[in-house]
Amino acid sequence: SLRECIERDENGEPTGYIIARAMPLIEEHLPKEDRSFVKDSVDRGLKYNASLGWTQAQDAGMYLQELDVLKEIQTEGGLLHRVYAAIDLSEAWDIMNRGRELPDNNMIVVRGIKMYIDGTLGSRGAALIENYSDADHNGLITRKKEVLMPIMHEALKKGFQIEIHAIGDRANRVILDWYKEAFDAVPVEERLFADPRWRMEHAQNIHPDDQTRFIELGIIPSMQPSHAIGDLHFAMDRLGPERLKYAYPWKTMVDLGAKVIGGSDSPVEVGDPRIEFYAAVARKDLNGYSGEGWHPELALSRDEALKMFTIWPAYASFREDILGTVEVGKLADFTVFNKDIMTIDVSEIMNSENVMTIVNGKITYQK
Repeated sequence: SLRECIERDENGEPTGYIIARAMPLIEEHLPKEDRSFVKDSVDRGLKYNASLGWTQAQDAGMYLQELDVLKEIQTEGGLLHRVYAAIDLSEAWDIMNRGRELPDNNMIVVRGIKMYIDGTLGSRGAALIENYSDADHNGLITRKKEVLMPIMHEALKKGFQIEIHAIGDRANRVILDWYKEAFDAVPVEERLFADPRWRMEHAQNIHPDDQTRFIELGIIPSMQPSHAIGDLHFAMDRLGPERLKYAYPWKTMVDLGAKVIGGSDSPVEVGDPRIEFYAAVARKDLNGYSGEGWHPELALSRDEALKMFTIWPAYASFREDILGTVEVGKLADFTVFNKDIMTIDVSEIMNSENVMTIVNGKITYQK
């Protein structure tokens, strides 16, 4: 059953990873008349996102079948926010043979490929340079370079953006090495875009020796502030105090000049933009707890956090000229809260409510 396919973390909570990976197989074995549940689920997800205030979802790991469902919903007038899609590694060659999809209305854009290289910190699967502080191993590298490198070369030539899940400091280092190798192998004149804007998804632990490499290579750290809410209750055990100094280093990367893009990692996390904004500026859990050695100096200013969820994600989707700020000449996407999250006390951010979501000049949600 679907319920039996959901992986659970050490506290017994569903993580969402297995259901995402199993969905194509599940759909394949469903009777045709039952496949409508996929469309219904996507439709409910769109409505939920719009109610929270999201004007766009950057989906890191979509399957082509899900893409077809989205297009059907769009044809029927039910697409309530923009979708910027990276297709799962298993269908990388299929989408590269089909080519990027860049419609004039910018509602569904397909130009990315999502890969994974390690696991999570909570499960001790994230790949670390040194052993875990509470285990006699240093995690897993889950993909071989000889499998991923040909895809990276082709992606550079055809203008696809690579997005790789990398959580541990070793995983981030390895991917930076592989990115550089791919860039060196495919010179600028052979690429569709000189600046490919490749991404590191999560980038939770970046060794100080590797932080400037993001800037040198033009790699975008895609970070989810809410991870620092849940992880703070076990990260000290996993990493120890020294490695916590460069864990969840949002402020460090921003100060170095990186355009750090924020996300929610839904459905692994709740998916609420208020939580993400709060976590970025408070660097505490929702009860106001931060814990020993949690480095509050790595929290972001509100201006930085706002950019993390607006103009910088627009840049990461190659659309900073038409999205990301509210100004004449850009597409009319914005969210209206009943409180000014830029000025109210940090403790009040979670008490604010989205009262209106507007996408492309149309109201997609109104309280």
